Amino acid sequence: MTARARPRAAQLVPRAAWALGGVAVLALGSAVLLAANVGVDPFTAANIGVSGHLGVGLGPYQLAVNVALLVPVVVWARRYVGLGTVINMVMTGFFVQWFGALLEPWVPDPPGHLLQTGLFLVGIVLFTAGASAYMTAGIGTAPYDAIAPIVVDRTGARYRLVRVAQDLAFVGLAIVFGGPVGVGTVMTAFFAGPLIAFFTERVNTPLLRRLLPDDEAPAPRAR
Repeated sequence: MTARARPRAAQLVPRAAWALGGVAVLALGSAVLLAANVGVDPFTAANIGVSGHLGVGLGPYQLAVNVALLVPVVVWARRYVGLGTVINMVMTGFFVQWFGALLEPWVPDPPGHLLQTGLFLVGIVLFTAGASAYMTAGIGTAPYDAIAPIVVDRTGARYRLVRVAQDLAFVGLAIVFGGPVGVGTVMTAFFAGPLIAFFTERVNTPLLRRLLPDDEAPAPRAR
């Protein structure tokens, strides 16, 4: 990933709002997938499993994990860190927790097959659209998302192989601690990339350019 021009100060507030909105949509997608009982992305699944085992809320636990992951990012690749990093690492877990509590009274447990399929499709779309929006803001990467690029930068390994290995490690952690692993986990681990690229190219980048027509910082490409 090449270095990008930093957004001007006047562009930082709308980009931060865009990133926050993206994180909220991403988290809503995760909460919908949880309500559907189809599993969530590997990072969230592992955090739900371990936090439940420890008896702490997802929000505080995921924040602690993100702080731990942020240390090597700051040491080895500070260019990935920005306001968007802070927004993602602080808010995602709490948003998933809050949206999950809001959805719980409305979705039967377990949901019927038709409802489950519908929730699965809605959850995947929201998750990938939100991930695209937060990345398109171009003001920092979540610590978990920065780990694989750092390994690639330092070793020359292929990004896809490193990211799959990273995701599989967290899937294993989720399985060990009873996290919600299912078809949604597989879909987000292996097939979210094309959907994120679609939303980045067709939706979020054009909308952001209309919102900030004079912005000199180009939106990032989805990996």
